[in-house]
Amino acid sequence: MDQRSGPKRATDFLYPPVEPFDQRMMEVSHGHRIYVEQCGNPAGVPVLVLHGGPGGGCSPAMRRYFDPSVYRVVLFDQRGCGRSRPHASVEANTTWDLVADIEVIREALGIEKFILFGGSWGAALALIYAITHPGAVAHMVLRGIFLMTKAELDWFYAGGAGVFFPDLWARFVAPIPEDERHDLIAAYHRRLFSGDLSEEIRHGRIWSNWENALASVGADAYWGEGPADYARAFARLENHYFQNRGFLESDGWIMANRSKIEHIGATLVQGRLDMICPPIGAWTLARGWEKCSLRLIPMSGHALSEPAITEALVQAMNALRTPRL
Repeated sequence: MDQRSGPKRATDFLYPPVEPFDQRMMEVSHGHRIYVEQCGNPAGVPVLVLHGGPGGGCSPAMRRYFDPSVYRVVLFDQRGCGRSRPHASVEANTTWDLVADIEVIREALGIEKFILFGGSWGAALALIYAITHPGAVAHMVLRGIFLMTKAELDWFYAGGAGVFFPDLWARFVAPIPEDERHDLIAAYHRRLFSGDLSEEIRHGRIWSNWENALASVGADAYWGEGPADYARAFARLENHYFQNRGFLESDGWIMANRSKIEHIGATLVQGRLDMICPPIGAWTLARGWEKCSLRLIPMSGHALSEPAITEALVQAMNALRTPRL
């Protein structure tokens, strides 16, 4: 790095902002309507962006990781979050509903194969979709690998990460009585689905703050009030999925089915200091997968906006700008 120019920011590596050329609400099953947008080149290489959470929603910044002259970028808000409706709803909201929604999007837009681009929960959803529909996936670019295992959930919600952030962990467990702290996901579930809106918002903010505070290495941990609607939806959806172990048939389901996608290329970008999804997940996923490459990024955590993570993701997408896909 040129010391005269100062530290790099994530925006130094991103493409200029672009506006969508298509925005729509799509009707899917059981009364859900999902927000879908497209930007970039309408005739370009299709990329599907899968946001994290579950419950995180998409943002305009996510459009900027792709050369708009090359890629046809499709983003959508998963059930219950962002601009999708009904908001914060967990009814008919499972991993398999989301997989089905991706197929609705793909068919409605007339796309044969996507590149899948996702991080954290979005990486898990990409892998699950690819295992289920391998013929619809051209390549995967994944960040902050999450495999939806009990070990990962225990790390983050049973005290593992709390060893490194004892002050923030104390805030997270404080609202829960001692006799419920053996299962914090279940304890928060009772409060996030209590039917008392003010209680759901209060606990939704605490749940969301615990994760947000650990996302980035370079910034001081922030514990704030955040928008109520976002925090409640994010916490309810994430907790609902984690309470149900991602609606997978067994612990370790993704790795047990990895052979179904080993013919597909994958690029993994993983922060070495990721406290939300530790690097062992990315290492485990990549090991023995010939067509998978893993970049472990030093001095970087979990967030998509970490400068070195952003740079590596843009580089990965630029490297795919060829007709071979």
